Amino acid sequence: MSGTLSTVARALYSLALWLMTPAYLLRLWWRGRAEPLYRHAMGERLARYPSAASPGSIWVHAVSLGETLAASALIDALRLQRPGMRLLLTHSTATGFAAGAKLLQPGDLQTWLPFDAPRSAARFLDHFQPAVGVLMETEIWPNLLHAASARQLPMVLANARLSDKSLRKSRGLMKALLTPAVRGLNAVLAQTETDAQRLREAGAREVQVCGNLKFDITPSAALLAQGATWRAAMHRSVLLAAVTREGEEAMLLSAWKTQIAALACKLPQDRPLLLIVPRHPQRFDEVAALVAAHGLRLVRRSAWMTSPPTPPSADALSADVWLGDTMGEMPLYYALADAALLGGSFAPLGGQNLIEAAACGCPVVMGPHTFNFAQAAQLSEAAGAAIRVADMDAGVRAALALMQSAQRAETVQRALTFASAHRGAAERMAHEITRLIKPA
Repeated sequence: MSGTLSTVARALYSLALWLMTPAYLLRLWWRGRAEPLYRHAMGERLARYPSAASPGSIWVHAVSLGETLAASALIDALRLQRPGMRLLLTHSTATGFAAGAKLLQPGDLQTWLPFDAPRSAARFLDHFQPAVGVLMETEIWPNLLHAASARQLPMVLANARLSDKSLRKSRGLMKALLTPAVRGLNAVLAQTETDAQRLREAGAREVQVCGNLKFDITPSAALLAQGATWRAAMHRSVLLAAVTREGEEAMLLSAWKTQIAALACKLPQDRPLLLIVPRHPQRFDEVAALVAAHGLRLVRRSAWMTSPPTPPSADALSADVWLGDTMGEMPLYYALADAALLGGSFAPLGGQNLIEAAACGCPVVMGPHTFNFAQAAQLSEAAGAAIRVADMDAGVRAALALMQSAQRAETVQRALTFASAHRGAAERMAHEITRLIKPA
């Protein structure tokens, strides 16, 4: 590919970003109405910092919550392999930033990744001067990678994945922009061989298959125990709709009402409980209103969230639907549930992470759309830890049948075995990252 074409493509991209900057900042301020963290340190979005930073940290960029959870396993492995390391942790979303704050140790830093404009990328790297940069999963930023290459900063794409859909999008005009960026990566640590092949086709050079970091995440023992305690006291079965996306809740509620009516439960406490956990916090109120519009009585998890934890209220125990409107409690929800519907897989959105459900011993029913986690979905189904269905109606039907099945305990054990069988990616990736760090 001609260097001139690539230079022109990056110049046009940079111009578009410069023109969009006011709208970008306004959007962050607008989102801050529901999630105030978006308004925190907005100058950092343009790489404006109030004080100096010490060079030499290991920089990990985890854009949002899912990437941050995966990064937690990698960060633990990096600390084991390089005791005393200093971490620079960056994010783009409020949920990622909040989760990342829990991973920090004394001497670590956390900040927003700036907008991918040339000057912002340059200021960011000159300010922090990391020893190595690690981008999680799919984060390819042309100007940031160009600035890193100019400074001879080693850059790694860790837990890397690329769907066939994304590969097709990277062709044509986008190829001139993205291919040089991908080629600028010193190492690409792919989840699967299929991901590795696609990344090579996209222009990556140093590609290795290391596995999926999400298998190395250990669910919180305290949250698992809390969920198990609630489950023992519920006297009702629970279906979890895990990490749902826009459009899925309406399909779910329609199917749920139809199939619960078919069960002909005489008393409210005889009916299964539906627990919905939306993917995005800004949609909590929207989903609550949707449940009310379907004539179902809702209680929000936040209504009895206390420290130390307290059990569900009597009002919650008799509700039709719970809304999981809290962050960081997915292990609790999985431990409480008899089965889970996988969010993002019933609309053409690629699915969410089903590995966490398996690690918590929760059987999964997934829809037809799992291209974001294709191999994990296939392995889970082959291991008997998950069931695939054609649509939401079939999903609710299959989940209710599984919840009442005598074989559910066997499915739980298969899920736990599946989750533990694929660990080790964090150690492999940490080794590849640390070997790129130049001696001080």
